[in-house]
Amino acid sequence: MVEKSRIIEEYEINPYTMLIMPIEYGSRTYTEIHEESETLLSPFKPFDIIKKSCEFFGSSYQGRKDGTKRLTGITHKAPIIVDPHSSIYLFPTTSPVKSHCMWVSQDHVLSHTKLNSSEISVTFRDRRSFTLPISYASFEQQMMRTAMLRINYQHRIVHSERNSSSRNFAVYSSRASEQVPAYSWGEKAPGKDRQPY
Repeated sequence: MVEKSRIIEEYEINPYTMLIMPIEYGSRTYTEIHEESETLLSPFKPFDIIKKSCEFFGSSYQGRKDGTKRLTGITHKAPIIVDPHSSIYLFPTTSPVKSHCMWVSQDHVLSHTKLNSSEISVTFRDRRSFTLPISYASFEQQMMRTAMLRINYQHRIVHSERNSSSRNFAVYSSRASEQVPAYSWGEKAPGKDRQPY
């Protein structure tokens, strides 16, 4: 029995979120949220928390999913950037619309080992381990997809910053050249007496 003190009404995914997983609570599906050294319980389903968290950080789940498609081409079981500013990347263990789907933060995964053909044990950075209903190959693929999303997004940011710096330098150079007067040899500069040799 889960104590009421562990139930939270409001929750947004944050840099400490490691794993969110569905749990049966009476006749309803709640979400068990595992943060670093802490476990919380939400009366909302995992997918609802994902969508609400995307909105909290200024987007929508569909918008984040579309962003993943543009950056990687991935459309099925797509990893998402919940918040680009704090680098929160999560991936689903199966289709997000399925009731048993879990969401994993790639940043917090320390290691993972195969238990059988359909389960693995994942150890997180706080040294806690959980059994997840996903094959080793599928988990590896989701980790790689999330890494691809992260790399492609970071490359896009670097490329954008370089283009911005180049444009700013070009504008500065153009303005500087316009402000520097050109004088002929022996010609008087404004406010100064200049004599030729």
